Order: sequence, then C-alpha cells, then structure tokens
Amino acid sequence: MFAAYLQQYPKGTFAPLAKAKIAALTRKKVAVARPPKARPKPRTKPAVGTYSARRRPGDAFRDCPECPELVVIPPGSFRMGSPKSEAGRRQAEGPIHEVRIPRSFAIGRFEVTFAEWDACVAADGCPYRPDDAGWGRGRRPIMDISWNDATEYLRWLSRRTGKRYRLPTEAEWEYAARAGSMTRFPWGDKVGSGKAVCDKCGTKWDDRRTAPVGSFPPNAFGLYDMAGNLWEWVADCWHDSYKGAPTDGSAWNTGGECEKSIPRGGSWDYGASHLRPADRGHANKSARLNVYGMRVARDLDR
Repeated sequence: MFAAYLQQYPKGTFAPLAKAKIAALTRKKVAVARPPKARPKPRTKPAVGTYSARRRPGDAFRDCPECPELVVIPPGSFRMGSPKSEAGRRQAEGPIHEVRIPRSFAIGRFEVTFAEWDACVAADGCPYRPDDAGWGRGRRPIMDISWNDATEYLRWLSRRTGKRYRLPTEAEWEYAARAGSMTRFPWGDKVGSGKAVCDKCGTKWDDRRTAPVGSFPPNAFGLYDMAGNLWEWVADCWHDSYKGAPTDGSAWNTGGECEKSIPRGGSWDYGASHLRPADRGHANKSARLNVYGMRVARDLDR
C-alpha cells in the first residue's frame, strides 16, 4: 500500500510518512518457525514371559517347599580317577581319563534328609520309611535306602515338580565332589581333623552315627558332605575299571554289572581313604544298609 502511494505520488504530502513506514517494515525481524522438539523415545521393555529364567553357576533354588535345595554346577573338564601313586588307591579308579561336562546341571546342596524323604512317604510317593536307629530324623541324612528306593523317591519328586529328577552320573558326582581340586581330598592331601564324618576323622560322630547335614564347611561349589557321612548312590552300572568309559559326563549303563551300582563318598564308619573323590565301590541295587544315602540331581531347563 505505501509503495503504491509513492509510485503514484512521489512528491505527495504523505510521501515522507510512506517512506518511513516502508523502512520500519524492512527492519522488522521475521520470526523463524522452529520444528517442535522431538519427544524422548520410551525405553524398550522385554515382553513378559518371552525369555525363560537363566540360572547361573552357584545359584541355589528349590522346585517346591519340601524339595531338596539344588545348586547349579558349571560346565567344565576334569581328570577322572586317581594316579597310581595316590595313597589308598584301588585298581578300579583307573585309568585316569579326561571327562568334559558339556553343560550346567543342578545337584543337591545336601544329602537328602529324613524330613524330605518323610514328605514323600506322607504323600504316598515312597512306600518305604527307613528307621533312623534312634539318631533322629529331620536334618539328618536319609539312610538305609537302596538304589531302588532312591529311584522311587526321584520318581515322586519328578511327578511333584514336573522336572526330571535323577541320580547324578558317576562322572558328575566326582566332578562336583572335586570342585576344581585334584588333590587326594577336596581340601588337600591330608585328611586333617573335623572336616567330615568317618572312622577317625576327628569329629564327635565318628564311627557312631551320621551328623546333621551341613555340619562342616562346603566345598568350592557350595556342596556339603560330599565326603563322609553316607555313601551316595549314582546312576551308573558297575564296571571294574574305566576302560571304555564315557568322556561326556553321561551315565555308563551299557555292559558291566547292571544289577549293581556305585556308592560314592565314604560314610560315618568307613576309613578316611574312602573320602577321596576318586574312591569307588559297588553294591547290589537292592541293598539297604545304614551307610547308604543319596543326593539328587536334575538337568536345567534350556
């Protein structure tokens, strides 16, 4: 409008005013439009139930209130058996062979207790109720059970939890008992005193009765009483040597004498040499003695 006036009346009465208005409009800053600020993106959250829980080595857990407590054992390799120079060695402990445990598994932190076994009896899962010889039940380890009795208990646990409970394989047992050690005993080459219950192990229970589970320090994997207290059944058939034994940690259930299995770990009335992780014996699967107990194992969900 002001420019048109000046073009028509360059020397008109209002020409100075029109020029001033045009100059003012030219100097005025025009605001630059800015894009709106971007909103921060919300943090991504995993969908509930998309991933299964992962248990790490050393983790402890129970599948039910009356179930044995389990500890996660890491995969790894070890030399199974004993050298010919080891004191107390028996011929069945050789030849030494490398075994690889390919994946984590879970094993009982303690030997199965009377309280845990009695829960199975109360639920009509275990037909046999062992006597405690007057030593007490509760936290004392279940004893006087056969390999066959142990499998009844494992079947009940499996039904109770929906998980496959089993006996540890002989290789898994020795790997767990050694917990990275290669000495005569998990704690060194001398039995020492007060580290386990056996005949002449330096405890008040020696050659008299079992001790309540967990009465001594655990091994490096956090497992108690892998040495002494009670012999523990494993899954394998008896073979009188390791010639041809599996090297992948699996149970050796072909050949050999499968009416027999292998108690491991020594007991309250056996000598200290039987506490060695390499020590192994054999017994009929139907044998019930107050030196035989058990420890559970199970595979982990993948």
